Amino acid sequence: MVNYIGRRLLQLIPVLLGMTFVVFMIIRAIPGDPAQVILGQLASKEAVEALRAKLGLDNPWYIQYFEYLGGLFQGNLGESLRTAQPVAQEVWPYLAATFELAFFAILIAVIIGVNAGIISAWFQNSWFDYTAMVLALVGVSMPIFWLGLMEQWIFAIELGWLPTSGREDVRNPISPQTGFYILDTILQGRFDQLGTVLKHLILPGIALATIPMAIIARMTRSSMLEVMRSDYIRTARAKGQKMFWVVYKHALKNAVIPVLTVIGLQMGLLLGGAILTETIFSWPGIGRYVYEAIQFRDYPVIQSGILIIAFIFVMINLIVDILYGLIDPRIKYD
Repeated sequence: MVNYIGRRLLQLIPVLLGMTFVVFMIIRAIPGDPAQVILGQLASKEAVEALRAKLGLDNPWYIQYFEYLGGLFQGNLGESLRTAQPVAQEVWPYLAATFELAFFAILIAVIIGVNAGIISAWFQNSWFDYTAMVLALVGVSMPIFWLGLMEQWIFAIELGWLPTSGREDVRNPISPQTGFYILDTILQGRFDQLGTVLKHLILPGIALATIPMAIIARMTRSSMLEVMRSDYIRTARAKGQKMFWVVYKHALKNAVIPVLTVIGLQMGLLLGGAILTETIFSWPGIGRYVYEAIQFRDYPVIQSGILIIAFIFVMINLIVDILYGLIDPRIKYD
């Protein structure tokens, strides 16, 4: 197992290097000059050229790339062209906000999706099975931006139950320590604000969880149906074991591998694809951070944001592969 993990980590190096080059070249193909965007359209040509020289944008692309690569090897993600702040320091609050939202969403998706798939397979062709699969189909097909707007209209504007946007009550702000507001409120003992933070998470979390929930439910049902037809399941039932234990102890353990694969992929997609949800609910996450950087042609922020998301995605896949061996001892990596 240790050798396998070492090999996978070594394989990350060419993958991430190739990704940095592709992202670097694609970003440079975006129309617009960062210096012109920073100074505005009324800036003189001399001022724009001076700023380009100061930022190093007048160098050939390959020099810019190797300078960026050299900084990465030293743990330096560069400085934002817009704020002149180190990206490594500036990016963490946004990354923590996306982590918190994505984990909350995947938690909802896993709890509801897995159990809905299990019950659908348990009571195949029942009214619950048909209803759950129709809802799963609707969930996969429903655009996030439409669902988010409907949530805001119904639960925030019409009913007034939940806030429409943001992570906290601006009238009673949180003093961030870790960047994870749920954890910060607990560490600071401000349990009155914990409820406020959770209320702000509900609407964007549900909107973001809808598609993964539907995919997980369908995959769980399909995998469980295959396992439930196995001989050892029929033997367990013939021995008089309760159906609940047959399903959750024996069947689920052998059906969870493909479900775990889907959960890992969906978690990675949530981290990189939350930009619509973050925009609709004014959630200050990494997707919105990178989107705003694209508008300002802030090359270091865009490159670093995409690199961080790609690294996390690959690491999630590695963790899922390791979990395979822990769940099923028959899987060997040696």
